[in-house]
Amino acid sequence: MHAMMLKKAGQALEWTELADRQPGPGEIRVKVGACGVCRTDLHVLDGELPYPKSPIIPGHEIVGRIDALGAGVEGLRMGERVGIPWLGHTCGSCPFCRGGQENLCDLPLFTGYTRDGGFATATIADARYAFPLGEAGSDVALAPLLCAGLIGWRSLVIAGEGQKLGLYGFGASAHIVAQVAKWQERSVFAFTRPGDARTQAFARRLGAVWAGGSDEMPPEPLDAAIIFATVGDLIPLALKAVRKGGRVVCAGIHMSDIPSFPYRLLWEERQLVSVANLTRQDGIDFLRLAPEIGIMTETTPYMLDQANQALADLRAGRFNGAAVLVP
Repeated sequence: MHAMMLKKAGQALEWTELADRQPGPGEIRVKVGACGVCRTDLHVLDGELPYPKSPIIPGHEIVGRIDALGAGVEGLRMGERVGIPWLGHTCGSCPFCRGGQENLCDLPLFTGYTRDGGFATATIADARYAFPLGEAGSDVALAPLLCAGLIGWRSLVIAGEGQKLGLYGFGASAHIVAQVAKWQERSVFAFTRPGDARTQAFARRLGAVWAGGSDEMPPEPLDAAIIFATVGDLIPLALKAVRKGGRVVCAGIHMSDIPSFPYRLLWEERQLVSVANLTRQDGIDFLRLAPEIGIMTETTPYMLDQANQALADLRAGRFNGAAVLVP
C-alpha cells in the first residue's frame, strides 16, 4: 500500500510505501476510493491537537470498499462500499459510552489522528464504525459527508429548530448544512471572510437569503448561529447577531483563543455551546436523510500524491466546498 504520511508535526506529508496490512478481530480493511480533506487535517498537520499517533496517516472522510474481513465481523460483506468517519473506536464501558454519549468517550480513537486514516490506498477500520453507503453517488461526492456532513448535521441539531440560521465560515460543512437547512425551510445567512465575493456568491447559489462578511451584522436577528471557522474572534460577533434566547454553536475541534467580551452579549439567555465529535446514531440519521434531501457536494479532486497541495489550497481558501483525494 501507499500513503501520504505525517512523520512530524509542522512538516509536509511524505509519500510512503508500506507493507499491506491485515485487519485484526472486529476490523475491516478498506480499499480507499476517495478521502475528503478536512480542516481538522490541518490541525493535525500543524500539531494543534494533543497526543497524536506519530507517525500518522491523516484523513477521516473515507469512502471505499471492503477487501478483507477480520475475525468476528458481522453485518458487513466483502466488496461492500462503506464510509469511515472521524470517530474510529470507543471503549463502550465508560460513563459516557454507557449513557449514550459515545462522542465523549474517555478512551476514543480518531481516524487520521490517533489511528491511521485514509490518505492512502487502503486503511484498517473498526467494523463497528463503518457506515454502509449503498451504490448511489460517486465516491468523491460522498466523501465530504463523512465529516463535513456529519459534524454539520450534529451542529444543526444542537442549534435547535430556529428558522433564521447563521453560518460563520462557508466551507465544506456549511455548504452541506445550507442545503439541509433549506430543505427544512429555514433561512440561511452566510458569513465569509470579509470581501470574499466568490464564496458569498456560492452561498447565495446554494440558497442563502443573505451573504456578507463575518464583520457585518445580518439584516435581522438570528435564532441561532453555527461557527465553522476556527476563529475565536467570531464568537462575540455571533452572540451579537443572535436574538434574545438565541444559541451559538462552535462546531470545530480547535479554535483560536476567544477574546474577552462584555457580559451583555451573553445576557438575555443567549447560549454558547460546543460540538464534540459525533455518534454512530448521527451517522445513521444523516446518511439516511442525505439522499432524500438531495445534497450535492461541491468538490475539487486531487490525486493522492497531491495531498500537500490540497491542504495548502484548503488553508488559503482557494476552492469552494471540499477537496477530495483520489488514490
